[in-house]
Amino acid sequence: MRRRDFITLLGGAAAAWPLAARAQQPAMPVIGYLSAGSLGPSLPLLAVFRQSLAEAGYVEGRNMTIDYRFAEGQYDRLPALVEELVRRQAAAIVAASSPPALAAKGVTASVPIVFSSTDDPVKVGLVASLSRPGGNATGVHFFLSDLGAKQLSLLRELVPTAARIGLLVNPNNANAKTVIREMTTAASAIAIEAVQASDRQGIDAAFATLVRNKVDALLVAADPFFFSRRLQLATLATRHAIPAIYNVREFAEAGGLITYGTSLTEVFRQVGIYTGRILKGAKPADLPVIQATKFELVVNAQTARALGVKISDNLLSLADEVIE
Repeated sequence: MRRRDFITLLGGAAAAWPLAARAQQPAMPVIGYLSAGSLGPSLPLLAVFRQSLAEAGYVEGRNMTIDYRFAEGQYDRLPALVEELVRRQAAAIVAASSPPALAAKGVTASVPIVFSSTDDPVKVGLVASLSRPGGNATGVHFFLSDLGAKQLSLLRELVPTAARIGLLVNPNNANAKTVIREMTTAASAIAIEAVQASDRQGIDAAFATLVRNKVDALLVAADPFFFSRRLQLATLATRHAIPAIYNVREFAEAGGLITYGTSLTEVFRQVGIYTGRILKGAKPADLPVIQATKFELVVNAQTARALGVKISDNLLSLADEVIE
């Protein structure tokens, strides 16, 4: 081949490379949204997330797309769902709660991850430190897994004669054993009846066990699958006359008796802000983990009347909202 022909060929190939690379890239940034729960119960929070992104200048369908993946309570599906998002060349993966975040971190060390974590992200290995995450993940820590002792205290004030308290955990959640151990310690002289459920039928069976063992009250541990089944949980608790405490206000809105925890609306707003910053070029390692500071106590007075539970004046005065 003559030198001139070789140079011409090389120049043509070089010109084609950017075109080929562009052809392999998404037409607009893709955000992968990963949840351990279901779409329907997540819609209000997704609306908050999209609004926060819009305020950052990113509108779904206009200059970015969101690729949604829901595990429907089957946590073992999460790694495969992450791999799908990686193949989609997602510009960022939003992991809604700790199990999806850990799955995403276990699959990719390069795609930016914005998480909302109920567990301490340092302890579970999502980040090196809160101020300097140091890897490809950052997000919001909203403490739900750390509030069990406070929730137990509120439940004991709500049902002061309770001698046996049920504790519902999801065995597929990595923190289930820790929650059982911590609640057993915090309960002191009160007996803790731990039951497990990881699907709809399991929740029915767990309540059958609680009724059979005559628990006086129930604490529902923080878990994304339980959040997706909050209507079922609240309905069963009322049907079986079991006073129950949950972790976020959405349970009270679904008919749950009382909730104490952080504001998921604020959490998803912050997740949207961080996702927007990453789309604009920020690195997760440079974005400190946000620690949620807004806590809410919500009482459903209608459910209390249905259960025949008297809400103390102290709890009513502490409540951020009483649903009538």
